[in-house]
Amino acid sequence: MESTKRIDAPRLFFAADAEELAKRAASRVVEIAQRAIAARSRFVLALAGGSTPELLYRMLVERYRDVLDWRRVEVFFGDERLVALDDPRSNFAMAQRTLLRHVAIPESRVHAVPVTLPPEQAAAQYEQSMLATVPPVVAGGPPAFDLILLGIGSDGHVASLFPGAPTLDAVRQYVAAAAPGVLPPPVDRITVTLPVVNAAGAVIVLVAGESKSEVVARALQRSEDPHMLPICGVRPIDGDYEWFLDQAAAKRLSTNTEK
Repeated sequence: MESTKRIDAPRLFFAADAEELAKRAASRVVEIAQRAIAARSRFVLALAGGSTPELLYRMLVERYRDVLDWRRVEVFFGDERLVALDDPRSNFAMAQRTLLRHVAIPESRVHAVPVTLPPEQAAAQYEQSMLATVPPVVAGGPPAFDLILLGIGSDGHVASLFPGAPTLDAVRQYVAAAAPGVLPPPVDRITVTLPVVNAAGAVIVLVAGESKSEVVARALQRSEDPHMLPICGVRPIDGDYEWFLDQAAAKRLSTNTEK
């Protein structure tokens, strides 16, 4: 039976700039990782793409390469563009360049999206890989990650769940193909769906830059239909929900006092 606890509002953490945001978020990621490793001997993480997560990954290497037991970390990707894994537009390529090649995660524990397959096949195969590796909380439910990292687009999208996308209504489909949408580059993508995000033990949203300030205010100061603002569909059932914002991203909020 699904837990009746559901988190509607995230806990907010504020930073002066993107670098401080990355430092604070890195500390939190390692805290969650160490807790998972102590409890279950591994930490299962879904990475995000984008410039703010990139800063976080560099900070994890700089500060925690020799602190965390990286051999016990299992990595998936919350979304991916269907381009070659060494393409500069690939989330895998960015994570490999900034994090994965610098820490002791075994190659067998890094689960790249099968980008050479057609979108629907790639999504189905990646979903099976997740289900085989990441157990659900409830039998037949979505894979339950220890942590899912997300960015947020200026249109409110998370992962590759864009406004108006039919995948926002997914219930039993845990990884879905996503059309190119309006953002460059115009390539097919795959993405985890909201049931996977909301089943995670922790969800961290990283937001930096003034261009995100309007969507931050919309998402945090009033509830909107996830079809209009997909970030509003992120409501973890029984996990920690936290946003890390820099001053520029938080400028339209009525207060930037940490809560």
